[in-house]
Amino acid sequence: MTHPIIIQGGMGAGVSNWRLAKSVSKLGYLGVVSCTAQDAIFTRRLQNGDPGGNIRRAMKSFPNQEIVKYVMDEYFVEGGIKDNRYKYIPMYTIDASWELKAMSILSSYVEVYLAKEGHDGIVGINVLEKIRMPNLYVLYGAMLAGVDYVIVGAGIPREIPGVIDSLAEHSKAYLRLNVEGAASDDDYKMELDPSDFVNVSEVSVKRPYFLAIVSSNTLAMTMAKKATGRVDGFVVEYPSAGGHNAPPRLRGSFNEQGEPVYGPKDYVDTDKLKSLGLPFWLAGGYGTAEQIKNALDLGAAGVQVGTPFAFCRESGFTEEIKRKAIDLAKKMKGKVFTDPEASPTGFPFKVLELKGTLSEFAEYIKRPRRCNLGYLRQLFKKEDGSIGYRCPAEPVEAFTAKGGDPEKSKNSKCLCNALLANIGLAMGYENGYVEKQLVTVGDCFNRIADFLTSPEMEYYYAENVINRLMTFSR
Repeated sequence: MTHPIIIQGGMGAGVSNWRLAKSVSKLGYLGVVSCTAQDAIFTRRLQNGDPGGNIRRAMKSFPNQEIVKYVMDEYFVEGGIKDNRYKYIPMYTIDASWELKAMSILSSYVEVYLAKEGHDGIVGINVLEKIRMPNLYVLYGAMLAGVDYVIVGAGIPREIPGVIDSLAEHSKAYLRLNVEGAASDDDYKMELDPSDFVNVSEVSVKRPYFLAIVSSNTLAMTMAKKATGRVDGFVVEYPSAGGHNAPPRLRGSFNEQGEPVYGPKDYVDTDKLKSLGLPFWLAGGYGTAEQIKNALDLGAAGVQVGTPFAFCRESGFTEEIKRKAIDLAKKMKGKVFTDPEASPTGFPFKVLELKGTLSEFAEYIKRPRRCNLGYLRQLFKKEDGSIGYRCPAEPVEAFTAKGGDPEKSKNSKCLCNALLANIGLAMGYENGYVEKQLVTVGDCFNRIADFLTSPEMEYYYAENVINRLMTFSR
């Protein structure tokens, strides 16, 4: 197998959507859809009336039409809702309903189906290890649609390769859950039996390639030697990459702006990585032709590129965000802050300073604290043995009443709602408040202006990114 030189990063919730992945894939590279909060995105698109009918067209090919009927009856609104008052989907719990699991399977199926429709290119999905409860179902839905690569980051996805192996055989799969306070003999897990959702004798799936996102040689070694199934390669993310960053090895050290300080030990030794004998792609500031050549010279199979694709015409960001961001980049005025406290995960999170978004303190404090999507909630064992759920971004009183550390709560932002707002799916409330956006980018943000084909241009396409990146000479 010849792997692609360029992987288009799986960004945000719905920024890397099927349209972007399809464009990149048709050009001969790996287009990736982000499956973060995919079930919420899916149902809100249906509540918007499914303009163009793409979702409904994709669902016609799904192997269980009873699931399709349930979702259509529950969430589709002809002509679309008018006031952003979306109907919520249930939050995932350890005993999530069959209907919620089925909807997750269908949502990722639809996104991958649309990305792959009408061409022979390769398509991948990106999921977060930190969001474990939906992952079994998201993976299976993507595999039913023929996904070619599965890329997993934000943690140590040691169990995912084995899950993929099982699902490729339509066998039962399990994914253990991290529960704070659990005893050594506790066994909390999510379970998926494919036969509960489709007639497995009538469908076939292939095993996609699995790539782990790593930030250290130790993590790469752990994945290569101790994963539950085959690891096919690594995406090496450096601290300059957008989104979540791995915490620095040296904790508690910050620069004058309050950002965590990264040192030499926070960078992967590519010579050691090569000794594992698996292909790897470098990510984080590799969005130029020169950097691609440098990566190949280091022995990489290629690069993963995120931020340049995030603002192209096909991505899921709203047109307003793209316009503001490109204007900043053209003036070289974009400022990126690595926020050590914004993400409920506890990982540093890169934020673009953008007017009217939660990057502004005034907008942050105006937002009523609430947790109504719940993807980043932490699981903990209660005194009575049951499982509780808490999020640092929920009301401080509620978080601390559940045993949470108030210090971890005070500057935490609701990424779930903000990331949906980024793609035009913001929730509106009775009091008139509409969820605000929070845009994440890599440190190389201002370089997106390089992809404009003339100074007068106000936008660019995925093809412009690919064409510029591939001007390097081997």
